[in-house]
Amino acid sequence: MKLLSVNVSLPKTYEYGGKSVTTGIYKEPVAGRVMVRRLNLEGDGQADLTVHGGIDKAVYAYDTDSYGYWQRELGWDDLPFGYFGENLTVDGLPDDRVHIGDIFQVGGALLEVSQPRVPCFKLELKMEKPGFSRRFLASGRLGFYLRVLEEGDVGAGDVIERVKTNPGQVSVREIARLLYFDRDNLDKIRQVLRLRALAQAWRNPFEKLLGKPEGNS
Repeated sequence: MKLLSVNVSLPKTYEYGGKSVTTGIYKEPVAGRVMVRRLNLEGDGQADLTVHGGIDKAVYAYDTDSYGYWQRELGWDDLPFGYFGENLTVDGLPDDRVHIGDIFQVGGALLEVSQPRVPCFKLELKMEKPGFSRRFLASGRLGFYLRVLEEGDVGAGDVIERVKTNPGQVSVREIARLLYFDRDNLDKIRQVLRLRALAQAWRNPFEKLLGKPEGNS
């Protein structure tokens, strides 16, 4: 497992649907080492803090295998790292092999998987494909957010070490499918709600499906 690229961007304003939209999705690779802070990477920013950023979404990672998938699906010859708005482009961490609560050492930073990514219209703006968010969601290749347990510097070429796997072992792909395509699987939902590391933003809809809050471990 390896870190291939570190990507950042401060929010910029673009025209979309006749309106001005400010977004930080246009990430670009940076050379050298970058500090990972509690809420984001140095030099990075989120435009709408009501839905982006925060402790549970400090860092977004996307796997290179998904880049290959989209190149084939879209018929595009090349997709530069950072194109899907990720901070970390990684190799060897596809969504079906990464679990909520997994902890990774990346350079000097210690990071914990907190939730899948939920695509929004800003991804459609970037892709210039209306409706792409639904296609992205259906693909099961969402990438994942990480909270920062220990701040530190990261850089392209760093080895990624999985230092802990949550005993529940619910993958990023599985939990996204559960919420959007398998909502009647109440036993699995109960299992998911026992995951201490699951972000509250994802815990809320699962609790609503059960009709009551569940304890977590």
